[in-house]
Amino acid sequence: MRFEVTILGSSSATPIFNRNPSSQLLNVNDRYFLIDCGEGTQLQLLKYGFKAQRIEHIFISHLHGDHYLGLVGLLSSLHLNGRTKPMHIFGPADLKEIIEIQFKYSQTDLRYPIYFFAVDPQNPQKIFENYDVYVETIILNHRIPCTGYKFSQKKRQRKINRELVEKLGIPVEYIPLLKRGNDYTDKAGVIHRALDLTFEAEEPRSYAYCSDTICSWGYLEQITGVNTLYHEATFLHDMLPRAEETYHTTALQAGEVALKANASQLLIGHFSARYRDLIPLLDESRSVFTNTQLAIEGNTFQL
Repeated sequence: MRFEVTILGSSSATPIFNRNPSSQLLNVNDRYFLIDCGEGTQLQLLKYGFKAQRIEHIFISHLHGDHYLGLVGLLSSLHLNGRTKPMHIFGPADLKEIIEIQFKYSQTDLRYPIYFFAVDPQNPQKIFENYDVYVETIILNHRIPCTGYKFSQKKRQRKINRELVEKLGIPVEYIPLLKRGNDYTDKAGVIHRALDLTFEAEEPRSYAYCSDTICSWGYLEQITGVNTLYHEATFLHDMLPRAEETYHTTALQAGEVALKANASQLLIGHFSARYRDLIPLLDESRSVFTNTQLAIEGNTFQL
């Protein structure tokens, strides 16, 4: 099952040094989920070869412009390109008004419906679920209400040992039953155990997206045990007073969060425009949590 994220934007506040504001594209079994939509996101989708029409769900963390100012442009382009299938948007309640007023005064009647889900910025909740994955909110601590998102794969059914199944001549229509753990009895009355005819499915994995937050530890319980953690790392630790003033996190603190959360992998992003060279941020985070990577535009990470 495909479970990977491509970084579309990793800059904080403004685009600079070929870094765009926050945006990521999560691919779950070839279904696209857009996480945040900073300015220029649709250009980044084009640049890296992703079809925006395949996006069905968009998750916005909060209403600072570097996380949503590309949204209306993207929705408008989808309309102009003939989209008819619905778009599902999850985010702060006031985002609905922002979207509606933009299209009201441009006299735009979208060809497709938007289904909007207002997230609760104070209480974590499950907000989406399909066959492959479910999504929960992560309550962050920023200057304005802000929620992260945790994407968790569902446990898959066992995989068929096709070579053995074909050798035994087991009917195709019985395969779903084998996956669910039902044994098969052949015409001679011999019982073939489902466990012997199948392989264990891969363990489900999870991805937590923590956009903008001061390092307050209040969200640690929600992300503990996550396989891959994306965490903002706006400043180096020598800028800790500035990070606390603006309700952001340092690279060192991001590493500490990943360590305490027992994450397997850490991606850091949301880099301040003061840093052209990002290696010092990477080194600082790795001094605490070795398996840290920079969330650089165009890079795809297996989760």
